[in-house]
Amino acid sequence: MTTHFITAEIDLQETPSELQQAIEAELKKQGEPLRWAITSVDKDKDKAIVEAVVTTQS
Repeated sequence: MTTHFITAEIDLQETPSELQQAIEAELKKQGEPLRWAITSVDKDKDKAIVEAVVTTQS
């Protein structure tokens, strides 16, 4: 098992629960999320910047 630090841009959603689902779906494309946080929001682009640690099978 290997851990990776990743950064992703996620489109802002209408509700917090939709945003959480969108973040988790995007992160699962990269591996299994261990932890993640929204570190900034770009209102001009309507994007949330997410930093995460994910694990992958080696």
